[in-house]
Amino acid sequence: MLYRQDGITSEPTPDLTRLRGRRPARGQTKKPVLIVVHQRHSCPGHVGNWFRTQGYPLDIRRPSLGDTLPETLEGHIGAVIFGGPQSANDNRDFILAETDWIGVPLRENKPFLGICLGAQMLARHLGASVDFHPDGFAEIGYYRIEPTPEGAALLDWPRYVYQWHREGFTLPAGAELLARGEIFKHQAYRYGSAFGIQFHPEITHALVNRWSTRSSHRLALPGARPRGAHFNGHVAYGPGQRRWLSDLLSGWVKADADAS
Repeated sequence: MLYRQDGITSEPTPDLTRLRGRRPARGQTKKPVLIVVHQRHSCPGHVGNWFRTQGYPLDIRRPSLGDTLPETLEGHIGAVIFGGPQSANDNRDFILAETDWIGVPLRENKPFLGICLGAQMLARHLGASVDFHPDGFAEIGYYRIEPTPEGAALLDWPRYVYQWHREGFTLPAGAELLARGEIFKHQAYRYGSAFGIQFHPEITHALVNRWSTRSSHRLALPGARPRGAHFNGHVAYGPGQRRWLSDLLSGWVKADADAS
């Protein structure tokens, strides 16, 4: 489950200052959120949980298993593309199709969130590159990040976030860097209505256990945290990461409502 990892313009960014959203009015009919995952048993974790508790249905699609993606997001609140074992550099048909499809939310100025592989696909769509760390390092476990001034003006960021990757991306032209890391410099960015993040705010305790068990051999990669540190880090830093996610998604849906 290790995440290995073209250009288009969009309308101006909605006002997302201090992403502190509010729930849609009670009784209001809510559009579904498009959830794109890459394996049969992939789980949207805390991202899916947040949308469910707010009353947004999940439209889960798996292009790797033959699912198609909508020609427009008019009927959706937005879209999230998650991580997976594939690389954004793969020439597999569904990877190329997903990467090209990202033009839909960008053209329509709809909220889009790319997580890990999804962020790398967004970067490639925008003409940036995706590659391994020059010294072979991976980020697997909890790692410290620092918001840029632009990022700090937007959100209260967690000190540590959960990672599971050994490829990173260059910053796309025209994108705004929101957070930096020590091993992989680019951790979060914004381009129009789209956000790309290298880390995994969707992670749950069950997912930490699943990933670190089924892919335990990855823990031997240079820079990876030992398995125990994954669980200790999740206890210490998981709540802050979830609060950040809630703030992000609250502002995300509010921006779509304000633009409608």
